[in-house]
Amino acid sequence: MQNCMAVVLAGGKGSRLEPLTRDRAKPAVPFGGSYRIIDFTLSNCLNSGFRKILVFTQYKARSLDRHINLGWRRFFCHELGEFIDVLPPQQRIDEQWYQGTADAVYQNIYSIEKERPDYVLILAGDHIYKMNYRRMLDAHLENQADLTVGSLRVAKKDAREFGVMQVDNDNRIVGFQEKPPEPRTIPGDGEHCFASMGIYVFSARFLFEQLCLDATHPKSNHDFGRNIIPSVIDRYRVFAFPFRDENRKGSPYWRDVGTLDAYFEANMDLIEVDPKLNMYDEQWAIRTYHPNFPPPKFVFSGDGDEDRCGRAMDSITCQGTIVSGGTVRRSILSPNVRINSYATVEESILFEGVDVGRHARIRRSIIDKGIRIPSGVAIGFDPDLDRQRGFTVSEQGITVVASSDGVRHLAPVELAAP
Repeated sequence: MQNCMAVVLAGGKGSRLEPLTRDRAKPAVPFGGSYRIIDFTLSNCLNSGFRKILVFTQYKARSLDRHINLGWRRFFCHELGEFIDVLPPQQRIDEQWYQGTADAVYQNIYSIEKERPDYVLILAGDHIYKMNYRRMLDAHLENQADLTVGSLRVAKKDAREFGVMQVDNDNRIVGFQEKPPEPRTIPGDGEHCFASMGIYVFSARFLFEQLCLDATHPKSNHDFGRNIIPSVIDRYRVFAFPFRDENRKGSPYWRDVGTLDAYFEANMDLIEVDPKLNMYDEQWAIRTYHPNFPPPKFVFSGDGDEDRCGRAMDSITCQGTIVSGGTVRRSILSPNVRINSYATVEESILFEGVDVGRHARIRRSIIDKGIRIPSGVAIGFDPDLDRQRGFTVSEQGITVVASSDGVRHLAPVELAAP
């Protein structure tokens, strides 16, 4: 392994994921029952052989910091020079928050320089995918590049949310526009564009020089996509690295779970009979912190009462969960969830510690951590009623119940027979 340090940018507000990000950073949002979003980036680092990692936080970082301390430090040996360190904002520049992605790295140059890396891998901590970053570093070395940008083939209609690049036959970047209103498509393919994944390999000295130069421009956004990359593609060796998926499930899997609907759909991908994202791959394991809960349990067999049968179908159930006479279909139950008798949960995501009361009915909903659903309550059946209750309802009709929404005071609702 070359002397390369990984930097994970984990400080975004994640405002489009509210209320799930009301009290936590976006990378700390639970995913797939047992995991947090950041676990995918950190697992990619570990599986790729990168064992010097800095995580830059900013907003509402307590749960993220706690998760990394509990679940990730055990994978690194300090005596061998390995580490994963969480760095809060240093506010070295006029005591201000980070102004952009480049500014976040610039304000932490001292921490990076202290390790004297030859190369710096810069990552986002809020995407779901599997990727071997070592291959990207190898391509960077082979091309004698100053900067290598991870690239993804996306539909033109989605490209407005990305940095869009144009490349020559050697994958050298010859044009770059950040979130253009009219993205330039791939030559010969008018339906797709090459988009930046927000993943960069820099030669360290080149990175430091460009960050210091950008910091002197008062009108800069201090952002890699808006400022750094466009300013260097004409004068330096800047290459694209096409995304190579380690998922081994056919078409490449990469998801930006930045909205409630995208987050919900990515979770639902996991419960398919043949899921698009393979979480059972021992060759590319996704690691996380697992609390010390007992195995999941299903009780009451329905003897004499078919409606009181503990069962979960086409679902994920995590440790500590008890399905006690209730029914779960196409849902994800995080650790320590309890489903009580005669309750039904369908196409929903329940975070850790959720307790669903008797005869309650939940459909197409996300229930935040530790919420107790009263007996007889129905959630996710009437969007207008859910909004009146103070819940968030997404564009596609997903109801999100946050811990501060006062669920305990809800009255039971009579539902029409299906």
